[in-house]
Amino acid sequence: MVTAFVMIKANTGEADRLRNEIKAIEGVQSAYIVAGDVDIIAKTNVDAPAEVKEIAATRVQEIDGVEGTQTYIAMD
Repeated sequence: MVTAFVMIKANTGEADRLRNEIKAIEGVQSAYIVAGDVDIIAKTNVDAPAEVKEIAATRVQEIDGVEGTQTYIAMD
């Protein structure tokens, strides 16, 4: 199992809508609106690193209102 955290920067006023859309993506275990440099942190649990790429680089990035992402794969 591969666990990763996707940090998401949202357009102003879009965080609630984006969180709901991100939570609906298969492989996303949870998504939280946070304070700080990013607006949403999503936790993924998938079978392979390629699935993390699909979620972060394709599915999340294609949602209107997402400014950018950074992805961190858990090592333990």
